[in-house]
Amino acid sequence: MSEKKMTNSRKHHLKSLMLSIAQSMLEAEAAEAEQEKQRYMEENCPPLSLPGTMQELQDLCKKLHQKIDGVDEERYDMQAKVAKCNKEIDELKLKVVDLKGKFKKPALKKVRMSADAMLQALLGSKHKVNMDLRANLKQVKKEVKEEEKEAVGDWRKNIEDKAGMGGRKKMFEAEA
Repeated sequence: MSEKKMTNSRKHHLKSLMLSIAQSMLEAEAAEAEQEKQRYMEENCPPLSLPGTMQELQDLCKKLHQKIDGVDEERYDMQAKVAKCNKEIDELKLKVVDLKGKFKKPALKKVRMSADAMLQALLGSKHKVNMDLRANLKQVKKEVKEEEKEAVGDWRKNIEDKAGMGGRKKMFEAEA
């Protein structure tokens, strides 16, 4: 511990000295800005002398309008220059991006994931997805019905019996 610590009173004294110096510098800077403003106003804005006659007053108004028009023209020119420069800056930024070339695609890692986990990640935790689709199916036993075979034979045998009005009457009676 070769470094010696400062006492609190010494720290406080140095801090107050620094603050007083900074305050005096800020005051000097503000006074200098005020003097600069006064000097500029004296150069560009001569003191206003109001004429006594109406004609002199109208001439003064015309001069002021001409000065206002001149300032407006300068402001418009400056805005146009700034807009042009901003456009050039944007174009140069695009050129820099183009010169850098295409963006490198990062190497993708292979992830082993089951289909269930993938669907759950895509659909959210609310969905429970089972990829075992056969488990949800009904199992139906295939039975051969003999009645259907007989019915097929019936319509072929009895087609002549059912022909005409008498046959239709037999069909309705059989159904009812």
